[in-house]
Amino acid sequence: MKTLLLARHAKSDWGLPGLADHDRPLNDRGFRDAPAMAHRLVDEGVQLDLVVTSTATRARTTAAEYAAAFGVDLVEEPLLYAASSGAILAIAAAQPGEAERVMLVGHNPGMSDAVAELTSEFVDLPTCAVAECLVDVGSWAELIEGSGRLVRVRTPRD
Repeated sequence: MKTLLLARHAKSDWGLPGLADHDRPLNDRGFRDAPAMAHRLVDEGVQLDLVVTSTATRARTTAAEYAAAFGVDLVEEPLLYAASSGAILAIAAAQPGEAERVMLVGHNPGMSDAVAELTSEFVDLPTCAVAECLVDVGSWAELIEGSGRLVRVRTPRD
């Protein structure tokens, strides 16, 4: 059994005209929500072995909070930026076998769609939300559509 946490980046700043989408930073709310959610997961006893993030600034900043709070490695994955649900599940399936609990940090609509493909339950993830999914596989390579079960969705407003 593996645990996959699919997280949407925290709220980003749209106030800089001309800035490329990939380079948008978090806004004030995002800078509050990301560490709060990371510490909340730690306080609730969630465990992580690895955090994998999109290379977009807002996702990397969000993911860095999770990696720091859990004391785990942060790996940047360029293919997570604007990834489809299929690409997200393929990235999850490529994770190292020794990692039992992995978090992927990315963007919507891909993250919400990936939860739906993995668990057959659609949840529209707001910014900084985390969907915790149990995946009934022995290795990540066995992960396929429908192989997961949605355990819980956490949002900053919970």
